[in-house]
Amino acid sequence: MSRTALRICPLCEATCGLTLTVEGTRVTHARGDRDDVFSQGFICPKGASFGAVDSDPDRLRTPLVRRDGELREATWEEAFDAVAAGIRPVVERHGPNSVGVVLGNPNVHTMAGALYPPVLLAGLGTRSVFTASTVDQMPKHVSSGLLFGDANAIPVPDLDRTDHLLLIGANPLESNGSLCTAPDFPGKLKALKARGGTLVVIDPRRTRTAKLADRHVAVRPGTDALLLAAMTQVLFEEGLTEPAPHVQGVEELADAIREFTPEAVAEACDVEAGVIRALARDLAAAPTAAVYGRIGSCTVPHGTLASWLVDVLNILTGNLDRPGGALFPQAATDKTPRPAGPGRGFALGRWHSRVSRHPEAKGELPLSALAEEIDTATEEGEPIHALIAVAANPVLSAPDGDRLDKALDSLDFMVSVDPYLNETSRHADVVLPPPPPSQSPHHDFAFNTLAVRNQVRYTRPAVPLEPGRMAETEILARLILASTGMQGADPAAVDQMVIDQTLGKAVREPHSPVDGRDPRELAARLTGDTGPERRLDMMLRLGPYGDGFGVRPDGLGLEKLLAHPHGIDLGPLEPRLPQPLKTRSGRVELLPGPIADDLPRLRAALAERPEGLVLVGRRHLRSNNSWMHNVPALTGGSNRCTLHIHPEDAERLGVEDGAAVRVKGAGGEVTAPAEVTDTIRRGVVSLPHGWGHNRPGTRLSHASTDPGVNVNQLLDGRLLDPLSGNAVLNGVPVEVAPATAPEGASVTEKLTALT
Repeated sequence: MSRTALRICPLCEATCGLTLTVEGTRVTHARGDRDDVFSQGFICPKGASFGAVDSDPDRLRTPLVRRDGELREATWEEAFDAVAAGIRPVVERHGPNSVGVVLGNPNVHTMAGALYPPVLLAGLGTRSVFTASTVDQMPKHVSSGLLFGDANAIPVPDLDRTDHLLLIGANPLESNGSLCTAPDFPGKLKALKARGGTLVVIDPRRTRTAKLADRHVAVRPGTDALLLAAMTQVLFEEGLTEPAPHVQGVEELADAIREFTPEAVAEACDVEAGVIRALARDLAAAPTAAVYGRIGSCTVPHGTLASWLVDVLNILTGNLDRPGGALFPQAATDKTPRPAGPGRGFALGRWHSRVSRHPEAKGELPLSALAEEIDTATEEGEPIHALIAVAANPVLSAPDGDRLDKALDSLDFMVSVDPYLNETSRHADVVLPPPPPSQSPHHDFAFNTLAVRNQVRYTRPAVPLEPGRMAETEILARLILASTGMQGADPAAVDQMVIDQTLGKAVREPHSPVDGRDPRELAARLTGDTGPERRLDMMLRLGPYGDGFGVRPDGLGLEKLLAHPHGIDLGPLEPRLPQPLKTRSGRVELLPGPIADDLPRLRAALAERPEGLVLVGRRHLRSNNSWMHNVPALTGGSNRCTLHIHPEDAERLGVEDGAAVRVKGAGGEVTAPAEVTDTIRRGVVSLPHGWGHNRPGTRLSHASTDPGVNVNQLLDGRLLDPLSGNAVLNGVPVEVAPATAPEGASVTEKLTALT
């Protein structure tokens, strides 16, 4: 007999509500939850394929432990004993920084990934921390930290109320949005146009989003910051500024940006000066407007400057922190709001990587530096001898996967928390597989801080945990214990420790609703069936909408949330400044020192002209990085690993549609089918991210039948945005030529040359 169950989709940042059909313990169908307070029934192909993702037969069901050189099935106790035996001797012999931790993108899509990695890092005490953020979004965190004093204070466009939306380096019709959590992003853009608003897209490709736009500007890849700087200069030159309140540094910014005129940047950007002036004037003239930049403007040489200028434009036009502009969301699990006033500010470079001396950003080192931190000896301390990878596949996601592949093989020990034996986890000595998403609870801690409407939702597991499986929360709790010398302790102790610490701090904060109360009494009042649920209850009750443990009877707690299975709507985004600011001045610091110091590098870019072709990436609606290529329903069709090339470039190079072409970059060479299309501008080629499933030793039976190529192998890892350490993935010079086999080659050699 079938039944239905609710589940928040964890497969992208849109966080849509799903209604699952369950037969026995198997999800057989998924549709949008029409009563979901946030997504209101919207669903994309990924959500519709939830059952296929959930039941993928290649998902690991038991732990694997390496014995005699081979990964073999083991019990959970054997696996955690092996973790303890592998990690602790490394720490004791070489120090905590000799253990690296890599956190992949899926961590922010699960409750476990949000709650436990911070405890793991604190317990290990390591500074060798790497995450997917430095191949994606770190420039936005850094620019927000410098502007607002908080790297996680990221304003999002008020999509439902804006009159003018400018997107740069973003393609939400394919990505569903990123650093802007918005179910049915396509519908919101269409609604913008239907109410008479304007959509502007700046992108070197005529993406699905660009096709919807009122104006599409095909900028030269990598020059986003120059274009935005010129728009800023126009605002000053033509007296179009209306700075938002609580801002300092306006005059200093005007002086710093003076020489970036539209005429000065036009040739570098390959955008006419008149077009740039029109972009700025239209933005300033709109009743309300928002500028939104994403991965295309982050993964470039001036990614932090581009991210900073996105908010500068919002600030100078008076659109920061006002309805219809860009506002700061307020998540239900945010910390108790503190009174407005000066904070500690945000600092960069508190320590550096050992080999190339890259500065840390937000407590992280560049993922591009992981291989050298493992395989290169220096006098600056020990290399990484052991690695903990949680939901991470850096062999595909980081530059120069071949080098990292070899480096991982040289480690003394590696543990991977992953449901698959993939290109990275195949190197592990222990693999700890979490259960399918249907068997896990879900609350979006990270994405609700980026949501275009304030709301809160929680879903318990739709399917009971299978015998032999272990909850992901317990896996990570036990990993913490095994890695920090407490193997065998009760995993519930991890949650209790966090609860005790959090409540102990809360009762000493004058602005807290529980100031002066007994933390033990508060802990006894927590509800929930599990440690993670009790932690969620605590965060809700201490949060901005919480009941304060009885202080506000109508406030939130877990019991109230469970009584609303489709979620609770907390209303549209509202102005919040100056409360979110944590700068030392207590104001928005428009021209922070690190930004001013990096502007000369941008000035030098005025004279740069790339010769030959440059590479950009692209996203597919039916995948999320390297996650879902093993699901047949989500591959094929437009979701293919092809090289997009403009017809004129193809003709000049002798490239035919569908024929194999070689693409060569600083880090290596790949061969992929050409797809000749005028949706990409001349001088630019595009390969999608997340492919390259052809390495031995994996268990990805469907992905390996059409592996594609790893675009990041074209990069050698040396190109970084210096402020954030983010990898430069777009605007990278490459060489393209038809793939030909050498004269006299055998049939086998010819086929090999073309695949």
